[in-house]
Amino acid sequence: MTNLNYTPTIWTRADALKVNENDPTTTQPIVSADFPVMSDEVFIWDTMPLRSLDGTVVSVDGWSVIFTLTAQRNNNNSEYLDAEGNYDITSDWNNRHGRARICYWYSRTGKDWIFGGRVMAEGVSPTAREWAGTPILLNEDGDIDLYYTCVTPGATIAKVRGKVLSSEEGVTLAGFNEVKSLFSADGVYYQTESQNPYWNFRDPSPFIDPHDGKLYMVFEGNVAGERGSHIVGKEEMGILPPGHRDVGNSKFQVGCIGMAVAKDLSGDEWEILPPLVTAVGVNDQTERPHFVFQDGKYYLFTISHKFTYADGLTGPDGVYGFLSDNLTGPYSPMNGSGLVLGNPPSQPFQTYSHCVMPNGLVTSFIDNVPTSDGNYRIGGTEAPTVKIVLKGNRSFVERVFDYGYIPPMKNIILN
Repeated sequence: MTNLNYTPTIWTRADALKVNENDPTTTQPIVSADFPVMSDEVFIWDTMPLRSLDGTVVSVDGWSVIFTLTAQRNNNNSEYLDAEGNYDITSDWNNRHGRARICYWYSRTGKDWIFGGRVMAEGVSPTAREWAGTPILLNEDGDIDLYYTCVTPGATIAKVRGKVLSSEEGVTLAGFNEVKSLFSADGVYYQTESQNPYWNFRDPSPFIDPHDGKLYMVFEGNVAGERGSHIVGKEEMGILPPGHRDVGNSKFQVGCIGMAVAKDLSGDEWEILPPLVTAVGVNDQTERPHFVFQDGKYYLFTISHKFTYADGLTGPDGVYGFLSDNLTGPYSPMNGSGLVLGNPPSQPFQTYSHCVMPNGLVTSFIDNVPTSDGNYRIGGTEAPTVKIVLKGNRSFVERVFDYGYIPPMKNIILN
């Protein structure tokens, strides 16, 4: 299907050693513990703004639309009560992934989100969990392809087509009743469950390459091979200073940013390609990868955790980025290390699942924020939006906006 020939870029241990959690130009501002909550009925986390295939965040007939991973807040469920009979929100929050469903919200203001409900009716998705992806507005007729991840059993990249309808009162969705499985990990480029029971394969983000006009997709994966068989060699290590050559058990961290190409613009048939970036010996998770195209360059962003770093390395939960002049690389880590926007050390878990939009705005969700009494407050709601500025291979935090501020870059008038 394609004659692309390229070598994945290696995110090295030496690159990751340059991560500086205390650099104010790459640190997300403090989130206050008195944050507002979008809903008392549901938790939300990974947020997926409606967009076109060039990455533009769009509204329809003046209505902004976002999709979110969502789970019911079990305030009255006896399963989530502590010994004193009080609601245990931490336990409820920590168990949300097993009941994740994709829901949608709409707004006239790009904030003040109104809950629309489930995208797919119960039973439409073929697996137990609906995990993150990307909703694409295809045309002025309101057709949407929602690319997402079907999880348990297995992990499959899939899509489901529906339609967005609008009125003066709000937005509704129709269709979304036939899921098409696209592909799973192949065991050649991307690790399978049989190779590693802790494998990652999820988070599809399709896009049109501005140079060749073809439809591609990036996603999270792990480098293929039996768990523990990977070698952290000279290339994976990079140029290391004395005292940093012991890699410990870092052979178990084998994250990568994968890519696939579609047969045509319908997005119904795909060919798996080699990874764009590998992180063997550096990090095990490169979640929700996505592109921003600016100044003729490819900005490739992903999110990762402190706890998924390999032995001898560390970095904050947040956004990591890589820059290239070409789709297939080679890529260089942003700011020398890859770190673009991380949580502050004083609040290491305040936000996660950042999405960088082409206008430089970055949305995320609130995980948990420390409180003055030495405890913490669970979020499950939208975080303040942050503005970053991209200047070549560097990035700078510039401004903070309101909670959940996701304004459209273009309004589409539906037929």
